[in-house]
Amino acid sequence: MKTSLEITAEPLPQDLAFLSGNLAAFNDADVGASGRKPLAVLVRDEHGAIVAGISGYTAWGWLYVQWLWVAEKLRGQSLAAGMLDAAEREAIARGCHGAWIDTFNPTAEKVYRRQGYEPFGELPDFPVGRRRVFLQKKLP
Repeated sequence: MKTSLEITAEPLPQDLAFLSGNLAAFNDADVGASGRKPLAVLVRDEHGAIVAGISGYTAWGWLYVQWLWVAEKLRGQSLAAGMLDAAEREAIARGCHGAWIDTFNPTAEKVYRRQGYEPFGELPDFPVGRRRVFLQKKLP
């Protein structure tokens, strides 16, 4: 079979879906179905605008918090803690036994540690001058 290598910054959605589907099928055959399910926690203001939120998913018994954001004017009011608590409760209801999150923001790392997350790895200079830390938490 003759092959060619393509590099693109704009992959087609159907190409990404093809890769995702094939990797999921491989993983399902290798370790069992992931049960991957999106999970979001949103905080809205009185006008319905999102002012904070979490986006992630549950899979293989774990909650992964991919994004956590709080509007600047609302930071320091424990919204992140409340959203993490809500996401963890939902993850437990889905049968999860652990949660993980990563950040390169030192303030966010402190918030996650206060919530019971413990570091399990890091990448130095990600971005340059910072470190990306990976944290996990055992769920009841």
